[in-house]
Order: sequence, then structure tokens, then C-alpha cells
Amino acid sequence: MRLRGVSYDVGRHMGINWRPVFDPRVVHRELEIIKDDLHCNAVRICALDIGRLTAAAEDALQQGLEVWLSPELWDKGQRETLQYLAKAAAAAEKLRERWPDRLVLSVGSESTLFMQGILEGKNITKRLANPSTKSRVKAGEHNKPLNEFLGKANEAVRKEYHGRLTYASLIWEKVDWKLFDFVGVDHFRAKSIEDRYVEMLKPLFAFGKPVVITEFGYGTFESEKGMAETLIGGGDVDNKSQFFHTVPLLGRFVRPRMRSIHARDEGWQARQLVETLGILDGAGVEGAFVFQFVSQINPYDDNPKYDLDTASFSLVKYYEHGRHGTTYQDMTWEPKESFNAVAGYYDKQRAGRGDRP
Repeated sequence: MRLRGVSYDVGRHMGINWRPVFDPRVVHRELEIIKDDLHCNAVRICALDIGRLTAAAEDALQQGLEVWLSPELWDKGQRETLQYLAKAAAAAEKLRERWPDRLVLSVGSESTLFMQGILEGKNITKRLANPSTKSRVKAGEHNKPLNEFLGKANEAVRKEYHGRLTYASLIWEKVDWKLFDFVGVDHFRAKSIEDRYVEMLKPLFAFGKPVVITEFGYGTFESEKGMAETLIGGGDVDNKSQFFHTVPLLGRFVRPRMRSIHARDEGWQARQLVETLGILDGAGVEGAFVFQFVSQINPYDDNPKYDLDTASFSLVKYYEHGRHGTTYQDMTWEPKESFNAVAGYYDKQRAGRGDRP
């Protein structure tokens, strides 16, 4: 694989801000670790706030990373989404002018689920729960409105931005990839599709464009579910306690907790990630972005009832209340086994390609 990547969240929004604390100094240090110690040569930077996106992207580009910029406005209609993407594209163009060969812009991610108007429901939770969703997707009814939107998005973005484009699709979205420079797909290897995981990717190679896995990963316990199955089931974290914990003042009195408690297994997460990277490498993809580096809203706790990191797909376990790690004493997190496993895999790939450290 050419791209050895990781997904880096600087402020996605779904009910709450997934990165409450944004400190440019911490972002710089984490990107430095991503490049030098995780041995990535690419990072997918995701957020709602365009200022955060461009600040993190500029830092990553200055450090020599390839940046896949993913502005994400979720649960809004087409018109508002297109206006947002045009603003993000204008900001991205300023970066592209300085680093023309190391920036890729995404016009969205999983829009069938994350945007209003393709499936029925005001937000993703209601769209997933809607009785008509499964039958409509199975019949492919989402594909026409999706591609109509992507056509408009492509047109709006290319007026402002003159670089390479992609879209982070769902494996069952039939995208008109002629619009884009890269085929992008979020593809989680759940137990239910293990035997056809690579087979599902094969149609994407027919477009003659590089195929990139824009998102895949595993939680920190042995599970047969992928990301979509986890969302449909409501997840393992108690969302109400997690939400109220983020509310100023009130949050001090609410401790976020697990809805379902599982046996923490860092080793399983590490093995699954490396195994999947090997499978994707063998399938001939251009690259992959492991989901994800750090999750501030899923902190680690010694008590399994409050250990939200067990449900997290992150490569590091995040600490609250200013606690620092031991491996990186300037960071409020500690690498998991998965961090070291992915770092080892990427380092071997780097050496095999003859890339500079």
C-alpha cells in the first residue's frame, strides 16, 4: 500500500463534539507521533469546524504528511451541506496552492446515512431505526438521489478547489466514481462479511482508479459487529450519560458509563487490525486509514463500568482530568497494543518501499 494512514478526529459532531479539547500544541505533537512513531505517511483529518480542519491540515502538511481533508456536516439538508462544502473547498484551495501534491479533499462521508433527504429521518438514529430503511437500501433506492447530490457537490467544490477529490462511501452505495480521482470506501470487516470482505471490494477496481479504504477499525474487545451493526444496535456506551457529561457545570456531576460491559481485550484489537491491513494490502488497495487515533469522548477507566475506551476504536487510551501517560509523558493518553501493532506493520511497509523514516 502506498498510503499508510490513520483517521484523526479534530472535532466531528454527532450530538456532541467528539473532540471537546482542541489545543494546537497537542495537535502538533500528536501529528508528529503519527508520522514518526506510528510510521504513517498519510492522515485523514475529520471535523465540522473548518478552522480546526485547516489548522490541523496545515500542521500535518508542514510535517510532510499527505492529508485527506474531510469536512463533515452531519444531519443537515442538501442545500446547507453544499454551502458548507463550498466554504471548506475554498479554505482547502489555499492549502493546495502551497502543497499541490499532498492534499486530497473529500466531499462527504456515508451521505446516505449522515445527510438528511436520501433516507427518511431527521437524524442518523431515526434513519437507522426507520422500518423502511433496510428495504429501500436493499432495493438500491438510495443510489439515484445520492449520485444527484454528489454531482452537485462535485460541481460546487470544483469551483473553489482545483485539486484531487474523493468521497468516503459505504460499501453498498453505488457511486458514480467518474466524478472523483480516488475511489473511497469505509469498509469494516465484521464477522458477518469476513468471508466476502475482499470480494465486496472487487467491483470498485473496475473504475480504473486507486481504491482507498477511508475508514476501518475495531473496538477494544472481541466483537463480531462492524461499525454499522454497532450503530444500529445503539452502541455499547450510555449516550445520555456521555452527553450530559459534556454539559458545562452539570457535567461535573454526571459520570459517563457503559451500557454494555465487555471484557477489555487490547490484544484482539491489535491482531484484527494487522490481519485486516494484510488482507487489504493483498487485495491491491492504494492505502487505508485506520479508525482512529484518539477519542476524547471515550476515556479509559480502571472500572469496566466507566471504561468507555473499551468500546472505542482508537489506537490510544485517553485519560481525563489531566492524567498523563508514561510512554509520552506530555500526552494525556497511553498507546494501546494496537498502536504498537499498527506501527510495526507500517514500519515494515515503509522499509519495504524504501521510504524515508
